Amino acid sequence: MLLLKRTQTLAGECSQISGRIEGNEKAWETALRELKEETGLEADKLYSTDICETYYGVTQNVINVAPVFVAFVKESAEVTLNFEHSAYRWVRFEDAENMVPYGGQRRVLRQINEDFSKRVPSKHFEIDTSNAGAN
Repeated sequence: MLLLKRTQTLAGECSQISGRIEGNEKAWETALRELKEETGLEADKLYSTDICETYYGVTQNVINVAPVFVAFVKESAEVTLNFEHSAYRWVRFEDAENMVPYGGQRRVLRQINEDFSKRVPSKHFEIDTSNAGAN
């Protein structure tokens, strides 16, 4: 599990990769783009999950619903952070739960651990990324 230390919004906090959909992107295309932008990594496999993280944004006074994706990368891949993050760590799921600030993040991590780490992910959640960027 890769955790990033934020430099801007929620500065100093650890988080998973995240971002907003741009233009006509599909949510999974956003996940691939954000993975590349924030870490320099490319997904070998990308999965949808059957969960969304839901939280209230106090500053914007909106309820955010964010689909959750899981990317598998090569073990030899090197992380290159962008300006949004100052550090990264590969950690066990159990450790990640203690490092993120929000209950919603911890719930997402627990479910991902159960569905993608402790068992083989369902083939029905794998996303064919061969047409990424073709809108």
